[in-house]
Amino acid sequence: MDEKYLAISIARELEGKKAENIVVLYVGEETIIADYFIICTGRSSLHIHSLVDDIEEFTLKLGRVPLHVEGERGSRWILMDYGDIVVHIFNREGREFYALDRLWGGAKIVSYKETEVNSDEGSQQV
Repeated sequence: MDEKYLAISIARELEGKKAENIVVLYVGEETIIADYFIICTGRSSLHIHSLVDDIEEFTLKLGRVPLHVEGERGSRWILMDYGDIVVHIFNREGREFYALDRLWGGAKIVSYKETEVNSDEGSQQV
C-alpha cells in the first residue's frame, strides 16, 4: 500500500473518531525518521486511549501493525510508529508543549480531505 494513501486513510479515520486539529505532514525531505507525520489531539485520556485502539484496529485490517508504540495510555503523548508513517496523538497540554507543528514547520502539509491521492503508481481513490 502506498504510504501517502495510508497516511491519508489514518488521518480520515482519526477525523471520524473526533480527533482534533489533525495535521498530516510530509517530512520525507526533512528527516530520515519517516516520510509522514500525523499529528492530532485527543480531548481526554479516555479519548486518546480510544484513538490508539481504533488506529491499531484500522491499520491491522489494512495489513499493517505498528513497529513500535511509545507512551502510556494516560500520558500526554502516544507515538505509533509504522515505519514511514508516525502517528502522534497528544492531549492539549502535550501538543502545546512539544509543538511538533512548529518544529516541523518547513514540512509540506498534506490535505487528507482531498478526494484523490496521487501516488507513484498513479491515482488511487481514497
